Amino acid sequence: MAKTAFIGLGVMGAPMAGHLARVGHDVRVFNRTEDKAREWAQRHNGRTYTSVANAADGADIVFSCVGDDRDLREVFEAAASTMRKGAIFVDHTTASAEISRELAAKAEARGFGFLDAPVSGGQAGAEAGKLTIMIGGEASVFAEAEPIMQAYAKSITLIGSAGAGQLAKMVNQICIAGVLQGLAEGLHFAKHANLDIEKVIAAISQGAAQSWQMDNRWKSMAEGRFDFGFAVDWMRKDLGLVLEEAGRNGAKLDLTKLVDGYYEDVQAMGGKRWDTSSLIARLEPPPRG
Repeated sequence: MAKTAFIGLGVMGAPMAGHLARVGHDVRVFNRTEDKAREWAQRHNGRTYTSVANAADGADIVFSCVGDDRDLREVFEAAASTMRKGAIFVDHTTASAEISRELAAKAEARGFGFLDAPVSGGQAGAEAGKLTIMIGGEASVFAEAEPIMQAYAKSITLIGSAGAGQLAKMVNQICIAGVLQGLAEGLHFAKHANLDIEKVIAAISQGAAQSWQMDNRWKSMAEGRFDFGFAVDWMRKDLGLVLEEAGRNGAKLDLTKLVDGYYEDVQAMGGKRWDTSSLIARLEPPPRG
């Protein structure tokens, strides 16, 4: 069993850290909101620390799942001040590929490993321990950390060198955005065509139109329910990273840019914390009250 530290106990980090504890790893946690850390420690018989540096001191692997590039850099520097040589820093934040490359170089210079390891599967996947993890980093570091991550993953893939995990997550978000917009328009069309939507979905979900989003979101989308899932604010942050990277590498992302604008419309409707499936709300706004 490994000595681990987990930094960031949000809707993703808390259950991921919980799975590490469940399978027997020694888990130390830090969260900026101390009450969350204490609550987690009581539930999972873990240990909470008042600083990142103290939590990381002596750990074999330090995991992070925080908000953005700025948060990640701050957490990394604090952890690096006490991490031992040969340890590994695994970052599950959805961040830029640039910062992942930067921190990987810093980690190497200080004698420990670094993996950028963004996840897909949302809160439900984290709670069920069935996340998909996309990894960027050295193969030898991956081989050491991969068995530990199995505690909360159904799929773990080493994509390439530092930053490749974040780039793969960007591909993931590009695809999700396009699929959700297509599903929103399909459901909207079916209503205007006076079709029985349940029968339509039963038919087309057995063919080429099938997707995870269709299987798991069509009903709530048709009913105008969005108070759950991956928030629009988070998706816009992710798509911002995508569009910035596309600006650097020359990729033409016309649809992604369009859907990002649609999400901006949803935010203006008050849907900042709605699930990403709320794209349909632009076409048929949910009743107020």
